[in-house]
Amino acid sequence: MQLLISVLEQGFIYAILALGVYITYKILDFPDLTVDSSFPLGAAVCAALITRGVNPYLTLPVAFAAGAVAGLVTGLIHVKCHIRDLLSGIITMTILYSINLHIAGGVANVPIFSNDNIFSVFPFKDALGIFNTTVVILIILIVAKLLLDGYLKTKSGYLLRAVGDNPSVVTSLAKDSGTVKILGLTISNGLVALAGCVMCQQQRFFDISMGTGTIVIGLASVIIGINLFRKVPFVAATSAVIVGSVIYKACVAIAISKGLAPIDMKLITGVLFLVILILGQFGGRLKK
Repeated sequence: MQLLISVLEQGFIYAILALGVYITYKILDFPDLTVDSSFPLGAAVCAALITRGVNPYLTLPVAFAAGAVAGLVTGLIHVKCHIRDLLSGIITMTILYSINLHIAGGVANVPIFSNDNIFSVFPFKDALGIFNTTVVILIILIVAKLLLDGYLKTKSGYLLRAVGDNPSVVTSLAKDSGTVKILGLTISNGLVALAGCVMCQQQRFFDISMGTGTIVIGLASVIIGINLFRKVPFVAATSAVIVGSVIYKACVAIAISKGLAPIDMKLITGVLFLVILILGQFGGRLKK
């Protein structure tokens, strides 16, 4: 039961991140490495605010806004400065490393064990018992998913999809494809920072290295979910991404529970992601 709860908590948190990665990877076709720093950015903002007595729930929109600014910077570097997409993300990721340290007060680790968080102040925590943390994270995830689904059905959301598929269509509609792309990066990194904020409160500390490899986790979740439900039309892509995140974290948790050392986490993550990519390509060739 404890393993199941842990998998669901981690899976739901990274599902919020995967929703952001879904925007850049599947919709915009943009390899955004900003994720590896916008995730700890949300955690750093969360830790800084909570240690100053700010309401834990207020840290959620603030972290989202901070991540959105990071995505905005990446978009401006790419669109306005005409820097390649991959390099734009690397530049912002590098800059954010120092900014995250400044936000955290110049230290690489900020514990918040003695402070209130969104789980400890949840009004129904006593009734939920050991499922309190899982339910709170699930609520945040559902809200994020519904808002994203609603946005993608708007005119702006359809333009966002068009930019990734065929930018010339957006131009023919007298819309600036660069502006639409910046908006997508803004929303994506806002969701990633929101996931970092939730993770900080779930683990009760901020660490500067907590974002290392998050882009791989996000991509793996998206690829697993999309490929798994490719032939199921009634399952929304965002729902598939959430399931993919839970499956991915379950695979990692099972590997560790079978005796693999926790220090091999990144090794497991990288190898599993590689296997997923190879199987995806192999499946595509079989289909052809």
